[in-house]
Amino acid sequence: MVEKLSISLPDEIAEEVRACVESGRYASSSEVIRTAMRSWLREEEEHALRIEAIRSRLQQAIDDPRPRLSAEEILEHFARRAGEDVAAAAR
Repeated sequence: MVEKLSISLPDEIAEEVRACVESGRYASSSEVIRTAMRSWLREEEEHALRIEAIRSRLQQAIDDPRPRLSAEEILEHFARRAGEDVAAAAR
């Protein structure tokens, strides 16, 4: 089924659509818009999948049973490690 819609485009986008048709790359402005919409829908789906993966990783981190460290403890850990690395390099 096909539904007709009327849309408004900024002049520069409308010109790009016309140029695509005039170049012969597309048969009609509708074809240009359909292609653009398919691309946008694909991007939206990929974005949703990325967001879901991030949420899943965050939840895994929240659910991680290992002890939680404060920011201060993490910074102290890396400061000690950096000091050890410097001492080892000096040997």
